[in-house]
Amino acid sequence: MSFARLAASLVVLLIGACATGATPSATPTSTAQTPTGSPAATASPAGTSLTVYSGRSEELVAPLLAQFTQATGIGVSVRYGDTAELAALLLEEGANSPADVYFAQDAGALGAVAAADMLAVLPEELLARVADGFRSPAGEWIGVSGRARVAVYDSRELEPEELPASILEFTDPQWRGRLGWAPTNGSFQAFVTAFRVLRGDAAARAWLEGIVANQPRRFDGNTQIVQAVADQEIDIGFVNHYYLLRALDEQGPMFPVRNHFFAADDPGALINVAGVAVLETSTRQAAATRLVEFLLGPQAQAYFAAETFEYPLVAGVEQPAGAPGLSEIGGPPIDLSDLSDLQGTLRLLTDTGVLP
Repeated sequence: MSFARLAASLVVLLIGACATGATPSATPTSTAQTPTGSPAATASPAGTSLTVYSGRSEELVAPLLAQFTQATGIGVSVRYGDTAELAALLLEEGANSPADVYFAQDAGALGAVAAADMLAVLPEELLARVADGFRSPAGEWIGVSGRARVAVYDSRELEPEELPASILEFTDPQWRGRLGWAPTNGSFQAFVTAFRVLRGDAAARAWLEGIVANQPRRFDGNTQIVQAVADQEIDIGFVNHYYLLRALDEQGPMFPVRNHFFAADDPGALINVAGVAVLETSTRQAAATRLVEFLLGPQAQAYFAAETFEYPLVAGVEQPAGAPGLSEIGGPPIDLSDLSDLQGTLRLLTDTGVLP
């Protein structure tokens, strides 16, 4: 894929991100700010400071990076933003980017930056900590936490055996008026991109048109979908697995919603990752690699499981409470780097009337 095509793809994605309420501004934010608004690095006794572009939120990432600095003495300056926005910024900056590390919310954005030959190959010892399906085949990025696509359902109205093994079956008219989705959500769009990769554009179009015919309720985010099921506004919603786990943690086991996992080879069983990469142009690659190593360590992996209910991707770390293991879910066979064609997905969502 050419650089121009990559940049065009991500510009279109940014339009979609703005539609979700993501901030389009490239102004950096960080855990500490200088008076001019530029990121201020955490103090580093060792005199080294990394610049991280983070598509993961400050609320989630700041505590982890503080732990990293405390453990290593390496300071961190963070530019927070939308994952796609930061990927587009990296492509625009090219060899002049000040970033040392890119921490992305999804693998598609990492794949887009990798396709521009901007990422360094990570050490084999680090790559070996994560299963092949959750890292770049070329070793240019690695997943640090995982999330599974599911259907949340009203356990008062439905039994597990009443739910289909494939997400494709929700185009059946019996589900008309009973479904909910969040078409502007990045995770949903990544799922549609995976659907296209796995089954082709024609099959993805047919599924989207079938769901539209079933008159689904539109929501801005996954948390609202889970609550709508609990409030009996809908019976089924398409979300990531951890939104229900958060609700159960907050409201207790009597919360009347449950996760339904699809068959392992089904597009609905996609397991996407948040991942991290080191920029090829970084002059601090050794320190940047230490940050990658920290995010793959037991402390950070346990943090993801306990704080966000995502799946840790390194063996031996306890899974989030109430979730089946990744080996039980399986997930369809897909190179997550191929999720970079979000331009085609946005065009398809518009053509089918899912997005205006």
